[in-house]
Amino acid sequence: MAEPKIRHQLFLPKPISDRLEALAAKPGTSKSAILADAVTAWLNRRGSSELDDRFGMRLDRMTNALSRIERDGHILLETLALFVRYELAIHAPLAENDQAGRAIAAKRFEAFIAQVGRQIAAGRRTIGDDPERIP
Repeated sequence: MAEPKIRHQLFLPKPISDRLEALAAKPGTSKSAILADAVTAWLNRRGSSELDDRFGMRLDRMTNALSRIERDGHILLETLALFVRYELAIHAPLAENDQAGRAIAAKRFEAFIAQVGRQIAAGRRTIGDDPERIP
């Protein structure tokens, strides 16, 4: 069953009317079909603008949050780099034949890596959770 159609009266400028006449002169087309397609396309574009209006604020907030996360990551990396540089500057290197010192350093490093793994696995943070807590 055909969809009911409603008659509309509209006024078009002469140049647009001439172009519509030229398009409708082709076989298999009509002015009504051309205008219906044009109005549908215009309304669809208008609807996409509505989506932008509706979700634009959320996307802006998410973008701002991601920017803060990126900034915080850069701060953390810079802090770590400065700490490592400081630690390397204040501690004397081990002698080449100091096997006991190297073994202690290797055990400390393994303990450090294990502690990082436990903290990550448990979802705990050393910085940021509780400002009163001293690690």
